[in-house]
Amino acid sequence: MASVYDLKPKFQNLLRPLVRQLAAYGITANQVTVFAALWSVGHGLLIAFNPDNRLWFLLLPVTLFARMALNAVDGMLAREHNQKSRLGAILNEVSDVISDAALYLPFALVAGLSPIAAVLSVVLAGLSEMTGVTAATIGAQRRYDGPMGKSDRATVYGALGLLLGLGFQPAGWMVWAQWIIAALLVVTVFNRARRALQTGSAS
Repeated sequence: MASVYDLKPKFQNLLRPLVRQLAAYGITANQVTVFAALWSVGHGLLIAFNPDNRLWFLLLPVTLFARMALNAVDGMLAREHNQKSRLGAILNEVSDVISDAALYLPFALVAGLSPIAAVLSVVLAGLSEMTGVTAATIGAQRRYDGPMGKSDRATVYGALGLLLGLGFQPAGWMVWAQWIIAALLVVTVFNRARRALQTGSAS
């Protein structure tokens, strides 16, 4: 199924000059990964401690875009500048789950939204990433199938955050959007598992 992730190659091409500069300055992939996670956790805490402050929601799309850019940068540093490591692989996967939880769980604290849907979506997001990683254990490639992958979640939550930041009051359609996100995450888990089984070589 189509996903924002499909745009990644073009996005990487735009970032490649920056990646070369970072590598020249001695910036490592692991440093970028940790920085992105700390930025996400910091922004998530700002929202959690003051969910009525519209500014933090207004800035959420900025943080989410920066996180996506940094995620692309750390991968390119690792692959294209000989920085791959086992620690980096662990940091990359763990930091994604932590960042998702930090940025999306605070939606459970917004009056008028569904806390159950917010928490469920974070749990399902973690499950979808675990499913994608598990594919490698059965001889398949790491799966990034949608329709609600990491980039898609960033797009949807960024839009919700922007609307809240602009002063739109939480309404019934926003709650429906939360549950649609959860439903699409279930589809994502299924798609990643199905494709892993189709392409894997282990029993």
